[in-house]
This record gives sequence, structure tokens and C-alpha cells, in this order.
Amino acid sequence: MRILVIEDEAKQADYVKRGLSEAGYTVDVARDGIEGRYLATEGDYQLVVLDIMLPGVDGFGVLSALREKRNTPVLMLTARDLVEDRVRGLQSGADDYLVKPFAFSELLARIGALLRRGPAANAEATNSKLTISDLEMDLLSRKASRAGQRLELTAKEFALLALLARRKGQILSRTTLAEQVWDMNFDSDTNVVEVAIRRLRAKMDDPFRPKLLHNVRGMGYVLEERA
Repeated sequence: MRILVIEDEAKQADYVKRGLSEAGYTVDVARDGIEGRYLATEGDYQLVVLDIMLPGVDGFGVLSALREKRNTPVLMLTARDLVEDRVRGLQSGADDYLVKPFAFSELLARIGALLRRGPAANAEATNSKLTISDLEMDLLSRKASRAGQRLELTAKEFALLALLARRKGQILSRTTLAEQVWDMNFDSDTNVVEVAIRRLRAKMDDPFRPKLLHNVRGMGYVLEERA
């Protein structure tokens, strides 16, 4: 799932992005209200984390513009624990509220709750179950199994497998995997993709038959059942 974080405090934005990325989400960051308003209304996001105090356009302005076009779940952040701010935000269409400073575990829990009940949940639920041979994945509960055995995957391993499963039969390059799973520009000196593929294969492919995760020399990797 893709999340937009609209936050002008660089350290706070980087902290939230890093934590959510490690939890398996794809995260974009806007540093001011003008950019945030554009991305929120024109982009394809399942949730927006929105700070109130923003340069250019404040969080209420961004929320108002978003609600004119979309019903994307919004979690508002503020450094001020004022009842007036919370009431205004909720009346303007915010789905939840979190006061800074906050524990990242609480942010993650609130995001999970919003995604489970948000408008994207019903649409996502119809496509949340993926099956390839005896590999089964539930994208909402973030669980995977083979031959009925639960696979203990890290957040990044699950995100990597989910990407490959969604595009089963398609060869995905290391560049594509690095960009979409790690949100990084591919560096030929970085072996993060190869290491992750090796660890994923050890958990979900090596102990089972048939083999599903294949290398395609000079091109990348593909998840598919082969005769």
C-alpha cells in the first residue's frame, strides 16, 4: 500500500518514512502544503499522514482540497493538543488525530486501523488473496504460506514477495525491485536485492516443490510455476 506523508519538519518526515518503509509500505513525502495538496489530490494513495502546520497551505487547506475530490483516509498530526484543532480537523473530514511527540508504534497501529476500515479496504479485499501453486498470500493480514506452512517473513521480504506475486510471470529487474520495495535508486555496487532474494528463496522456495522463484540471467527475477 502507498502512503503519502505531508510534513515540513525534515527529521520527523524522514523518521516516519523510514519506519513505514521498514513496515512494508511504499511512502512518498511532501515537504509543504502546496506540494502535499497536489500529490494528495492527483496521486494514488491509500492513506495520507497530514501535519497541520505547513508552509504554503496548512493542513486544513490540504484536507479541504482532498475531500472535494477523494475519500482517502487521513491521519492528522499536530504539535498542539488543542480540542479546537482536533474538532476542526475531524469536522473537516480527518479520520484520526495524533499529537506530537508520538510513539511510532502508535502511529503504525492507527494507520493499520484506518487502512482496515478505509474506502480502500473493500476494493483491496477483493484482490488481497494471491495464489501461485501452493503459495498463498493475504495482502491485508500480511501472511504467507506454502503447502499450508506459515512463512515467517520480514516486512521487506513480504513486500518483495507481494510485488513478485502481483506480477507473476513477469520478469522484474533489480532496478524495479530496488525502486518499488526499498524506494531507492539502483546502485550497481549494492547487492541488497540479491541478498533479499536469497533470504526469501531460503524461506519460501528451497524447502518446497515446485520451485517458484527463478533467476533470468541478465534480466532479473520472476515468480511463476514452471512445468
